[in-house]
Amino acid sequence: MSSFPAGPVLVIGCGLIGTSVGLALSARGAIVHLQDALPANVELAVSRGAGTAAAPASDPVLVVVAVPPAMVVDVVAAALDIWPSSLVTDVASVKSGIQAAISLLPGASRYVGGHPMAGSERSGPMAASAQLFEGRPWAVTPAPATEPAVRDTVVDLALLVGAVPMIMDAAAHDRAVALVSHVPQVMSVLTAARLNDAPEAHLDLAGPGLRDVTRIAGSDTSLWLDILGSNAADVRLVLEQVRDDLDRVIETLGHDEEGLVEVLESGRRGTTLIPGKHGTMPTDLESVYVQVADTPGQLSRLMADAGESGVNIEDLRLDHDLGRAVGLAEIAVAAGLSSTLVEALIARGWSAYR
Repeated sequence: MSSFPAGPVLVIGCGLIGTSVGLALSARGAIVHLQDALPANVELAVSRGAGTAAAPASDPVLVVVAVPPAMVVDVVAAALDIWPSSLVTDVASVKSGIQAAISLLPGASRYVGGHPMAGSERSGPMAASAQLFEGRPWAVTPAPATEPAVRDTVVDLALLVGAVPMIMDAAAHDRAVALVSHVPQVMSVLTAARLNDAPEAHLDLAGPGLRDVTRIAGSDTSLWLDILGSNAADVRLVLEQVRDDLDRVIETLGHDEEGLVEVLESGRRGTTLIPGKHGTMPTDLESVYVQVADTPGQLSRLMADAGESGVNIEDLRLDHDLGRAVGLAEIAVAAGLSSTLVEALIARGWSAYR
């Protein structure tokens, strides 16, 4: 249970993450003050209920810096100077360089790096959600000089908004996000870029697999230019490994089935290592597929009927068929329960299968 201290919180930066922090804290009764270089962002965040535009009357308990990585050091330095008794954290997706620069500042012991793994291809205060962090990892990266109270406060912040705090070394964090976040972004962009010159008839064949792979390619270019530049060494290392795998695929296509099998099976093994809801592994889940008419109320009826089956829904996705007013819902349930759910849904008139 979180023991986040009472007192006002100042969020600097009212984009997706900053506004979501404000919404989550405000929903839990915290007093949140908002600042942003763009007054329109503050206005939108305030209209969403993320906090107030009024300046804090006294030092905030915590200052959360939610600005692009290239701006973090300067904003943290100003916060440490302006609010001499406040604890300060940031939410940037790269930590080592920021930590090294801030460690040279007066008051650096009152700062600890943070990074909620809860981004989206959407951006801005209107994309924010109070539920954005629920169940998501929140890395906390203390430096040797970081005061324990600062680390503990950010851990409590993560717990309060429903995230899962993970204390780790800044360099280890940057290696990790290069693998699980930054390179996947690059791969999504490269795949989507191949579509620019594709004939329209080819794009008509696109299915959910392509949408899955390219979804995050629509993310903000300026933000990712900053992120990739800030973590260039670690991203480059993983991309070089990907390049080696691509070379293997190119070399084996059409004449070395055994070599191609090795590459494909390596990928299959990798997918089994990605944690899911509450840390469950994909191998612990089974999928049930249900046809859903694209009319008002059908999805809510499906959820109600699934709930009456007594089977808990672990995850849900909905894809639409080209040229048909129908979607296909994929419902993930615990292993061994898919047959129970299929039978219950069929009994209630659904076209369901596993």
